[in-house]
Amino acid sequence: MGKVRQDAWSHEDDLLLAETVLRHIREGSTQLHAFEEVGDKLNRTSAACGFRWNAEVRNKYNDAIELAKRQRKEKKRAAAKKAKQPVIAMPQNDNAAVEPVKTENADEQQSLTMDSVIQFLKQLKKDYQASNQSKRSLEQMKQENETLRDQVSELESQLTRTTKQLETVQEDYQVFMQIMDRARKMTVFEDQDSLQAPSFRMDKNGNLQQVVDGSSNQ
Repeated sequence: MGKVRQDAWSHEDDLLLAETVLRHIREGSTQLHAFEEVGDKLNRTSAACGFRWNAEVRNKYNDAIELAKRQRKEKKRAAAKKAKQPVIAMPQNDNAAVEPVKTENADEQQSLTMDSVIQFLKQLKKDYQASNQSKRSLEQMKQENETLRDQVSELESQLTRTTKQLETVQEDYQVFMQIMDRARKMTVFEDQDSLQAPSFRMDKNGNLQQVVDGSSNQ
């Protein structure tokens, strides 16, 4: 069955890809073999693994890649040095034990560099977790910012409505004052019209008498 996996790469998949590629580099193998090995484990094509490595993962492991290359050189140098060592003659007595050639320095150096790689990967994992934490904090801040922005928009809408209501009240007040002013003027005119000038007439003796409404003096 062909490899047709199309789901997204997880952090564990990227870590497996990085560890496998670094191991192949240290061992003097090729990255293509590393991609094939990862593809078999993840049910992906080697091309997909190679694209993921070059596009997303490689830049995160530049220091580890350089370290793996130095380890490969050191390993080749140690192997060449070991090949130049004189061959130990086998004793005539078959029962005599042959003491192996000790390479404590090379083993110690290899152990130290492996520890460095492990430490680097652990630190990289911590940095990745810290990055995820920062990303979650950023997302939370964005959500809070959106909430505050919505609240500000709502307050601005309320302020606009209140301003319009105030303008309406002011207009109603002006109309009311105009009506009151007209009513006051009409009342004054009516009072003035109700005041009539007094009328007089002369009696038989030649005296002026004020004429009272509805009555007359004989």
